[in-house]
Amino acid sequence: MRVCLASTSPARLMLLQQFGIRPLTIAPDVDEETVIESVEAAAGRVLAPDEHVLLLARRKAAEVAARLADDIPDFDGIVVGGDSMFEIDGAVLGKPYTAANATARWHAMRGRTGVLHSGHAVVRLSPGKAPREAHAVAAASVTFADDVTDAEIDVYVASGEPLLVAGAFTVDSLGGAFITRIEGDPSTVVGMSVSTLRRLVRELDIEWTDLWSTTDPSLGTAPGEDPTL
Repeated sequence: MRVCLASTSPARLMLLQQFGIRPLTIAPDVDEETVIESVEAAAGRVLAPDEHVLLLARRKAAEVAARLADDIPDFDGIVVGGDSMFEIDGAVLGKPYTAANATARWHAMRGRTGVLHSGHAVVRLSPGKAPREAHAVAAASVTFADDVTDAEIDVYVASGEPLLVAGAFTVDSLGGAFITRIEGDPSTVVGMSVSTLRRLVRELDIEWTDLWSTTDPSLGTAPGEDPTL
């Protein structure tokens, strides 16, 4: 059973590795802004955060799955796509990209609670069979410490960590010390809900435990690993 992660997100890759899976990774060729603008224009409304992340997760997984089906016709396994957005007081916060944006967000977020929305899509590819898909959205609330100082924010932003992550924070690295409470699956805040992935994989008639110790053949054997696993 092969596993392909339709993402180059270090956090999502780390999650799968922590759960015994070393997947092939392929960056999806999806213009996210164009996709959202097109769907919102057709619908005549702004998509809710859960709709937004699910749409992008599905498009990413589908695009990579289609390429795999063409490039590796004998690929037998799953393609996993994901997308995340952070919402606080009705405002949706993506990646801040600049230090000024990240700093402003942290000044506004400290002492408050927001919701991290994470879209998941899993596509089952089997040679000679039509692709099958399962998808879902998970959410987790995040509460930030109210005593985070301006100096701490400045140093955290200078580290560069919050610039390229949804909501301008992480829970599994430097930013974790500034978070006081998480309600929901903690892995949702890291990048994707592993419990949700397990449910989706089982919907596609695959046991989650069958993915343990999975190393995609394209990666070879990692140092210290038993090649028979």
